[in-house]
Amino acid sequence: MVSASSARPSPADLAAAQGKTVPDVIGPGLRVLFCGINPGLWSGATGLHFARPGNRFWPALHRSGFTPRQLRPDEQGELLGLGLGITNVAARTTAKAEELTADELRAGGRALVERVEQYRPRVLAVLGIGAYRTAFGRPRTTVGPQPERIGDSAIWVLPNPSGLNAHYTLDALAAEFRAVREMVETG
Repeated sequence: MVSASSARPSPADLAAAQGKTVPDVIGPGLRVLFCGINPGLWSGATGLHFARPGNRFWPALHRSGFTPRQLRPDEQGELLGLGLGITNVAARTTAKAEELTADELRAGGRALVERVEQYRPRVLAVLGIGAYRTAFGRPRTTVGPQPERIGDSAIWVLPNPSGLNAHYTLDALAAEFRAVREMVETG
């Protein structure tokens, strides 16, 4: 694994990261548990969530007001003190989320329900509409709050912050994240 202080994983590091997992940043009673689709190779090589340069998770999180400054991936542990966490629908790393099978996403959705029932975040924010649709069998889901809940946890679907998602600008992503934050803060 590449150390957090290393600038870039080498091509060999990235190749070796295929199929690895990245530990969740999770604890009981979170305000929001952010859920990615699955870790990319850069995250697998570094052991850090949303680690690839160009991923807009960390800037959107800050611009939405969730964090007092823009955190770096190697500061992900600071999220717990802010009542925030990170997990994924599917655990294994891939170069692209499209490499995951529908069966993997459905199994990941079942495991995610178990994590949410165990840790009971106020909101589960799933970052990726396509993965949510497949994992939870909700083909007509749109971005925003969902009518279903997992126990006492609300569900909110957010756009994928990957730099590959050109449908949303950073400002538009931050606005979607902000809507979640405002709902959590106002009740």
